[in-house]
Amino acid sequence: MTKTMKPVLAAVVAALVSGAAGAQEIKLPAALTVTAYETGSNGFNQAVAVGGMLKKRFNTDLRVLPAGNDVARLAPLKAGRAHASAMGIGTYFAQEGVLEFATREWGPQPLQLMLSASTCSGQSLGAAANSGVKTAADLKGKRAGVVVGSPAVNQSIAALIAFGGWTSNEVKLVEFASYGAMMKGVVNNEIDLFFASTISGLAKEIESSPRGITWVPMPASDKAGWARLQKVAPFFYPHKASCGAGFAKGQVIETSVYPYPIFMAYGTQDANLIYSLTSAMIKHYDEYKDSVPGVDGLEAKRQNLTWTIPYHPGAVRALAEAKVWTPEAQKHNDGLMKRQQVLGDAWKEFMKTNPPEDREQFRAAWMKARAAALTKNGMEVLFN
Repeated sequence: MTKTMKPVLAAVVAALVSGAAGAQEIKLPAALTVTAYETGSNGFNQAVAVGGMLKKRFNTDLRVLPAGNDVARLAPLKAGRAHASAMGIGTYFAQEGVLEFATREWGPQPLQLMLSASTCSGQSLGAAANSGVKTAADLKGKRAGVVVGSPAVNQSIAALIAFGGWTSNEVKLVEFASYGAMMKGVVNNEIDLFFASTISGLAKEIESSPRGITWVPMPASDKAGWARLQKVAPFFYPHKASCGAGFAKGQVIETSVYPYPIFMAYGTQDANLIYSLTSAMIKHYDEYKDSVPGVDGLEAKRQNLTWTIPYHPGAVRALAEAKVWTPEAQKHNDGLMKRQQVLGDAWKEFMKTNPPEDREQFRAAWMKARAAALTKNGMEVLFN
């Protein structure tokens, strides 16, 4: 935790002890810019829904910039051309400085949450209904879609098939140039397995195709399966999904999830701005909650306050005002802030060592330094 953050967090704790933080005035600029997934994606649609509320309530124009991958979504924030993003799990990879962020241009990024959507949907392993897949035991030999340059998708696929005890050696990985192309690959009988949100419009297209759609059950009672999954992707957790493509009325499937989209910003972003934006989303939730599928998951009381990414100090203030922030959440958040500090310090020291110019050698050297720093501080390495 940086010295500048300590007074803010201390004030939040004091407010919790005395009851709740005193309400502050929401002050938003005339225009804000956020990035999101491609046009038509659930993340993009949710950002637009929030923008409609901001325009109506505060006369603030929210510009939503669509981008095809995590790096493209984060680059405008890093350059100061966007204030926030409706990201996916690439937020976590960027915080950790791994996969596509284990490069000289990036390294670990101090990204922090505002609100994230947790709703009736799952972030799950889907299969074509006519593929013969009923359970995780049926995955061997099936064709699984992966996307070039998209670790968020590819890491998720690796984790979800690991639930059944399989690796990429037991399934057939088929590469696609984009996520949309991969999902169309299901319809075109090029693949059998894919990773998706159950409420994705692309999942609906698969449901409407001759192949149909199903979701692979991942019951929480399968402790061994979940241990294998979370060893690869600790950001997933068990969930009872009840909505989306392929669900019959009243049907519940025990599957996997992580919040999506993840509204986040850099830790360096102005705390008053993040407070105002988060507070506006909380206080005027009723005005956008029914506008697009999944956006109801932004409700303050649905937030996972002990997840894998810390909340921004400005968001903490807003959540405390909403009376959902707890001492347990504060303790967890402090630990995650400390992790970001350890990773940031490790990166600074690593860059002083004149690391290799070769991209793969650079990555290997950084991952070794990263592991050493986390281990020294008694923290899980998670990525090797």
